[in-house]
Amino acid sequence: MGKVENLKSRIWVELDTFDYVYRIGEYIMHHLLRLTDYSKKEFNEIYSIADKIASKQYKDFLRGKTVVMFFPNNSIRTRVTFEKGIHLLGGQTILFPTETLDKKEELRDVIGYLNNWADLIIIRHKDITVLETIARYSNVPVINAMTDENHPCEVLSDVYALSKMREDFTKDKFLFCGENGNIGKAWKEASDVWGFELDQCCAKGYEIKGLNAYYNIEDAIVGKDIICTDSLPAECLKIFSKCQVTKTAMDKANKGAILNPCPPFYRGEEVSADVIDSEYFVGYDFKKYLLEVQQAIIVYCLS
Repeated sequence: MGKVENLKSRIWVELDTFDYVYRIGEYIMHHLLRLTDYSKKEFNEIYSIADKIASKQYKDFLRGKTVVMFFPNNSIRTRVTFEKGIHLLGGQTILFPTETLDKKEELRDVIGYLNNWADLIIIRHKDITVLETIARYSNVPVINAMTDENHPCEVLSDVYALSKMREDFTKDKFLFCGENGNIGKAWKEASDVWGFELDQCCAKGYEIKGLNAYYNIEDAIVGKDIICTDSLPAECLKIFSKCQVTKTAMDKANKGAILNPCPPFYRGEEVSADVIDSEYFVGYDFKKYLLEVQQAIIVYCLS
């Protein structure tokens, strides 16, 4: 536990992991920067909200509220589902390009002004310390829409999808195929929270700390139930050639195994074309829950 301070009428608690919880009277505000900032119980509450959103129980939750968003132009799935989700909850969005946060003005001053008008801030930025700094000075919730360190909303949605498809996904054995990047680290955060077994298949030198690593897909996939991938930089394609997920490799996994590649995926690179066209691929079905889960995150952070 970090420090607890009185700041005018506001009490804020700063945890060592930069998980900030603000309490104003009976109002509690949460940021979502890392999955490990939360417990399974809290995520179950978010999933319960997602179930209710599907039945239109939060239709006007954001009526009269403004959500400020910072996204790069190439964002598709996360941005579309956040913008649509906010609209369906009755809210207004104001969108800025991510580079707006990289100008000379200090972040504490940027958020100092936004505190007057914003009810929620959603940010996609390479540097998670930018989000941590904004969260430190923000009077409203800050949601991580992806950094180079992690991608909590994406994986939180995938876990929700698994809860709908599997009898008990925490007993499944997971395999992440990819480098030591934001998607793999986000799955590591998820395994720390839910306690499921997670291994990695990667080239040597790209291991994620705390995971058991394999260096070829033929060995790694045996006994696995959930296979997740991430796209690879061009310079890594050759050294990761033994880690490509193919239909032949998936046939060696446990019965009922599924493949969930993180989009954008590229046929012929981290995954083969035939495995995407096979019964193992569940990517489209997984992502249909991204809308409701991100809406539920918003509701929870403001509740």
